[in-house]
Amino acid sequence: MGTYLNCGNEAFRMIRRGLYVDKTGLIEYVNNSLGTSRCLTCFSRPRRFGKSYAAAMLAAYYDKSCDSGELFEGLEISRSASYEKHLNTLDVIYLDISWFVSVSSDIQNVVFDIQENVIEELQDAFPGYIKRGEKVLANALLSISQQTKEKFFIIIDEWDALFREAKNREILQESYIRFLRSLFKGGPAIKSAIAGAYMTGILPIKKYGTESALTDFREYSMAKPAKLAGYVGFTEGEVKKLCETYSLDFENVRKWYDGYSFHQIKHVYSPHSVMNAIEYGEFGNYWTSSETYESLVQYIGMNFDGLKDAVVAMLGGGRIRIDTQSFQNDMTSFHSRDDVLTLLIHLGYLAYDEAAREVYIPNLEVAEAFKLAVQNTGWQYVAEALKRSDDLLFATIDRNADAVAAALERIHSDETSILQYNDENSLSCALSIAYYTARNDYTIIRELPSGKGFADLAFIPVRTDKPALLIELKYNKDAEGAIRQIRDRRYDGVLNHYRSNLLLVGINYDKESVDKKHTCVIEKFK
Repeated sequence: MGTYLNCGNEAFRMIRRGLYVDKTGLIEYVNNSLGTSRCLTCFSRPRRFGKSYAAAMLAAYYDKSCDSGELFEGLEISRSASYEKHLNTLDVIYLDISWFVSVSSDIQNVVFDIQENVIEELQDAFPGYIKRGEKVLANALLSISQQTKEKFFIIIDEWDALFREAKNREILQESYIRFLRSLFKGGPAIKSAIAGAYMTGILPIKKYGTESALTDFREYSMAKPAKLAGYVGFTEGEVKKLCETYSLDFENVRKWYDGYSFHQIKHVYSPHSVMNAIEYGEFGNYWTSSETYESLVQYIGMNFDGLKDAVVAMLGGGRIRIDTQSFQNDMTSFHSRDDVLTLLIHLGYLAYDEAAREVYIPNLEVAEAFKLAVQNTGWQYVAEALKRSDDLLFATIDRNADAVAAALERIHSDETSILQYNDENSLSCALSIAYYTARNDYTIIRELPSGKGFADLAFIPVRTDKPALLIELKYNKDAEGAIRQIRDRRYDGVLNHYRSNLLLVGINYDKESVDKKHTCVIEKFK
């Protein structure tokens, strides 16, 4: 068993010993690509979404130096027609680029170190098959394959580590891309030596202009997972089974960790966070501190083209339309707000609705990360609004309409563009910020449908001791009219379960008033 060549199945064995969700269906997809023109796959995902788990699984399955049958027994792949055909049949080269970066004496030497170390192992495993002094890994693989007729499967984990760790070293990055091209973009000879490849990282493959640096790869990402959407994270069915097995409250899991949605799979959960909630028996923010959090603080602070306004709108539950095409898949080539927002999709801080081309904050856990980032970027007025949100909620539940109106006036009195509102929609966004901490006790729905219209904001309690809230917003009208609208449209019908504990809240903002006058009426549903 080697370090890079045929490194065995122990990593996957350790994964199987712990809490495990069966994702071996991914193997069938890779099996079906072997020996075809689409045998090169790049599947990028954020940290904490199981990238290395998948890489270890594939290594255990293909590695010809071990017998992994018992590890896959009873799992989804074992029922596939291709299962036995490819099980433990290939020489596997496993490269963890982040490991090479961390142990290199000089990051400038990483590309050389990778090739030197792997060639050294190949020479031990295939003595006499590689010419002396060979420095190019592609040549070594080609020489072995031509003489032995064997093929290699290459796994590259954290492929983008150099683009993240050496952000401004373009010459090094270009050298690394040339190395990858030598393996995967050569002529028929080198392609015949490679049965397939699986590459994973946070970022999709680097682009130069509009073209991928490695055009032969089939790419799947957080912006476009396509047929691999079910392997991005945990699906809702998988999470429900975990909740039943480990007696975890499913609604809380959904509130904290759901929110990623794709055309093929509508509910995708953060795996790392769900597993931590099970292990610790508590819900909370398991979005660990890392380079990605530092990036969040750094990039939203740039305020490209009104990026700050977009972040505030999303904190208020809004969605922002973007174009993801111009992003160059690195962490330095930013030319617009959309480039930064696209990076945040790949980092997992934003979810992307491909059909609508809109981004949004997926769940409470990520919203908490944004809240911390806002507080660390000097957005004083937004941070103050978030801090005051507890008082605003308490005043609303106490039916203290004057206190609610006064609190909103305080929040809006600071002259800052990011909390201005010019219509009922922007007022709804601002109110969602003002009531931010209510998310701990409520599911907040903007434009809740009813038989005759939409309620602007509905607060559905997670805990039964809290009253449900229906909030109707008016702009240059009156709060009493908002209450009348709630009664006339009978929004309570969608909250029948809470009829005995339901508050109706009407809020109006008078734009023409000098002192930014807000009025509020709160009454208990009868």
